[in-house]
Amino acid sequence: MENEKILCLKGISKKFKGIEVLKNINLNMNKGEVVGIVGSNGSGKTTLLRIIMGLIYPNEGVVKVDGNKVLPGLLAGLPTSVGALIENPIFLPQFTGYTNLRMLASIRNVINDDDIKSVIKLVGLDINNKKTVEKYSLGMRQRLGIAQAIMEKPSLILFDEPTNGLDSNGVEIFKKIVKNMKSAGSSFIIVSHRREEIDELSDSIYEIENGSLTILRDLHNNEGVQ
Repeated sequence: MENEKILCLKGISKKFKGIEVLKNINLNMNKGEVVGIVGSNGSGKTTLLRIIMGLIYPNEGVVKVDGNKVLPGLLAGLPTSVGALIENPIFLPQFTGYTNLRMLASIRNVINDDDIKSVIKLVGLDINNKKTVEKYSLGMRQRLGIAQAIMEKPSLILFDEPTNGLDSNGVEIFKKIVKNMKSAGSSFIIVSHRREEIDELSDSIYEIENGSLTILRDLHNNEGVQ
């Protein structure tokens, strides 16, 4: 049923300078599902995530998040129930991780300081660390990026190569977060070149290559998938 779908992509196509980057992408995603997407560099993975976020818009097709259309040019048409870590996380380098998250949280004002401190601990960072983000290691930045994506407990979370820069402990923390949040009802799209992570975490797995999406494994029998 439509109200059980967290994400519906219908006929999504995107061109940049006349070159078709995405070709008639169709995807129905259930609430509480983890979808994994694999693909080579330049295959269109990140472009697809940006379209779901409303950061860019397709030339053709419809995006619905939790039953609501993502509309171009209208702030009210942007999805508010989506969190994301797409490519390298960007923060204000002169502030601490906590201060960065607090400033981001003030935009929607749906979580408090205790929530921010809890998510910092959840990703394995030290809330008492007064380092500014410019002094963070790559792994610390990645953990902070994961915290930013999940801190408001969005319905749909998009992760683009989420374990880049993480040590083995960080990878295990990430896997635990996904599994626990899925159990609580959150949905995920995880893009990764690490197929073993995709296999372990995902209910359904797709491959995107040359702008086309094909199914590799589907435990839910989604319909309308190219």
